[in-house]
Amino acid sequence: MLALIAGRGALPAAVAGAQEMRPLVCTLDGYAPDGLAADVTFRLETLGSLLAELHRRGITQVCLCGSIRRPEIDLSQIDDLTMPLVPVLRDALRAGDDGALRAVIGLFEAEGLEVLAAHQAAPDLLMSAGSPTKLQPPEGSEGDAYAGDLALAAMGRADLGQACVVIEGRVVLREDDAGTDAMLARLREVPPAEGGSDPFSWALDTAGDILEGAADWLSGTDGQRRGLLFKAPKPGQDRRADLPTVGPDTVAGVARAGLAGIVIEAEGVIVLDRARMLADLDRAGLFLWSREAGR
Repeated sequence: MLALIAGRGALPAAVAGAQEMRPLVCTLDGYAPDGLAADVTFRLETLGSLLAELHRRGITQVCLCGSIRRPEIDLSQIDDLTMPLVPVLRDALRAGDDGALRAVIGLFEAEGLEVLAAHQAAPDLLMSAGSPTKLQPPEGSEGDAYAGDLALAAMGRADLGQACVVIEGRVVLREDDAGTDAMLARLREVPPAEGGSDPFSWALDTAGDILEGAADWLSGTDGQRRGLLFKAPKPGQDRRADLPTVGPDTVAGVARAGLAGIVIEAEGVIVLDRARMLADLDRAGLFLWSREAGR
């Protein structure tokens, strides 16, 4: 029997909807998923009790899906069954995203539970290679995608982010902890250049890369869209959790940002509400390219 360890967003409902039998839905307190009622709500301080409850209910498989922010542990709230897990939880919260996920996955596996990826539980969430939109990737997209590959490789070594924005071969924004939607929103908030700033320069700070000036260059003063959103898993990440995701909200953000389209890694990015997403892309005149990894 399957249990979802669910966070926010539409992914948990998509995974649940792909099952013949409704899974047990367990949600971290404060991170309820969209359109899916919780059967069990837990806190990190009661994770040991959750594991015991999973065994009591005959659960043999778990799927971690949905988004959460890294929670703080309230030592006064830790129950007896969770106390032995504290050293692992403490180290996990100090690690990077992938390191933290590996540690949490290890806790479930140590209890004899099989950890399934969302795309293993719902294979149709992944997209094979191709471009299913009316608009095909324009000239220059291959170079932009290659630049995105290089950027994500560097980001992966730092265990930071799974997306970037590339315009005319240059990475102008990198995803940070705020996520893809916030990164795309920053494209519309770029301040005008001061003192003749080079429109092709960009600065890297702790919040991510922010393009200096060039607001006209981003959206195109000639009314033409340009550039793309590039999303792919981190190199070497455990793909059983935290695969990058795109969906209708991503399309809306890309359209508002003035970009021309989206490039994702084929079989490496979860696509939510595919039919609606493709329809939205076509209505907006944007392209989607599901690109083979490392092409």
